[in-house]
Amino acid sequence: MAVTDGTEKNSTESGNPCSAFPDLSNCLSEYSVPSEIIGSIQETIVAFQRSLEEYRICDRKKDQKIAALEEQIACLKRVIFGPRREKSPLIAPNQGILFPNDTDVATQAKVEVPAKSKETDIPKKIAPKRKRSQKDIYDALPHDTKTVPIHGEVLQWYKDKGMLVEKVGKEFIRTEVIHIPEIFKCIDVFAEKYKVTDLASGVAKYITAEVPAPLIEHSFASASLVSHIISNKYQSGLPLYRQEQIFKHRNFPLSRTTMANMTIKVSDLYLKRLYLRLHRLIIEGNVIHSDETPIQVLKEPGRKAQKKSYMWVLASSKRSERQIRLFFYRASRAGDCARKILEGFSGVLISDGYSAYDTLQIIRGGCWAHMRRKWFEAIPTGVPSGGENARIGLKFCDKLFAFEHSIESLSDDERLHARNMTSDKDEPQSAREILKEYWEWVDSFNEKEISGKLKTAIVYAKNQKEYLNTFLEHGEIEISNNQVENAIRPFVVGRKGWLFSDSVDGADASAVIYSLIETAKANNLNPEQWIEHVLSVLPERFAYDPNDNVDDLLPWADDMQAKFKQA
Repeated sequence: MAVTDGTEKNSTESGNPCSAFPDLSNCLSEYSVPSEIIGSIQETIVAFQRSLEEYRICDRKKDQKIAALEEQIACLKRVIFGPRREKSPLIAPNQGILFPNDTDVATQAKVEVPAKSKETDIPKKIAPKRKRSQKDIYDALPHDTKTVPIHGEVLQWYKDKGMLVEKVGKEFIRTEVIHIPEIFKCIDVFAEKYKVTDLASGVAKYITAEVPAPLIEHSFASASLVSHIISNKYQSGLPLYRQEQIFKHRNFPLSRTTMANMTIKVSDLYLKRLYLRLHRLIIEGNVIHSDETPIQVLKEPGRKAQKKSYMWVLASSKRSERQIRLFFYRASRAGDCARKILEGFSGVLISDGYSAYDTLQIIRGGCWAHMRRKWFEAIPTGVPSGGENARIGLKFCDKLFAFEHSIESLSDDERLHARNMTSDKDEPQSAREILKEYWEWVDSFNEKEISGKLKTAIVYAKNQKEYLNTFLEHGEIEISNNQVENAIRPFVVGRKGWLFSDSVDGADASAVIYSLIETAKANNLNPEQWIEHVLSVLPERFAYDPNDNVDDLLPWADDMQAKFKQA
């Protein structure tokens, strides 16, 4: 009885249940075995072949599951024990390759890198910014002097010895930076009062000085106190309960509830006016970066405290003269939220691959930083499957970012031309040429033959191809969404301290205040000083005209830049 090798078709494909044993029928016929027995043997063989195939399928699924779990374990190990940074050095001509142990990646991987792709095509690395010296730090602070005198007894001793003592000046010894603790002080406000008497009639009346409007009616809150509380929480990430403890130690027992009410009140009365103006200005722009991050609100009508809500965040273009950062609290991450927030916008929206933005009738731009992260996550240490191919994808992204660094200083039109030009042999590749090779490489993968993080990266690349290519048609946009992710970072860090918002009003106030602080920082203003100024002037202005224009208080206004620009 002959046994077939692996090239034979299985019994269900051949049409003959005994095809796996081709001489079985002949053997049985030689011994005059009844046809009923032959049929029974054939049915047994078919059942065996089917069971064997089921076991093989099950075994393949187990292998895939084991490989996926090993990859997850390796990824978790890298998150816990490995470096957190995804940044890799930009490669310049004559430099070593990006991955020292990856010299044969192209030949080892399933799909080779196109022949035209070379590390030497990547432009030179831009020189890093000069680090601040101690002198730079000293120059940014106010200075005072302290001269240590020579003790009088010492001088008298020399005089008693018959020596001439003359003062010739002073010698510099060192610079010290001192800390002066903050002071809480009550200011009792009085208004001068005069009695005015008409000499002719003898009628008298009283006149009183006109007192500036208070920040909050029937409250001891001042612009300096509220701006300090706001800066502590939203800029320094200091929760209100910790501020409460600090104030108590300094003989000022201010409760967290009172601080929260102050914050919500000034946000609603004054800061929201600037916030709405910033929203209108960013919608009128031609480029917006967008992202969203979770937030928990405990007391939201109709929702459990455990339900996840979101902060939607917008940022203006990196090349815009007006740098704007805006936060919006919303109860969900639905596409309807995006439509309302971006209503009236007609430019290019840069975002990650979140599908809620697909419903907007605008131009979408993809984020290559997210694409690069997919390749980075597909190279977990210790898991060989997919790692080599993921390194190739990462190299393509690094090459693209290096090219963008080299043309960053060009105008929009010049940058658009550079991205699409045809390079000579001795010149670095343009963005379009890099992408041509990249997409040919990505399209060569069959998603059915790969799994795990590599498959996730390939599927993401193919699904986002249209959006990732948008920058080739628009010189005014960046290739990543880092602009808005950098704006979100202070919120995420602060959230680790204050954990949640107690109410919807608190979440809305947080959105307004984070917007103003991050916008001030983006325009190089001192946020606390600027907000204190805003809260000092708006009560009086709004008392006379509730619809007063606030453009002169926006961070890029000449007067604000002159008064509150950071050193």
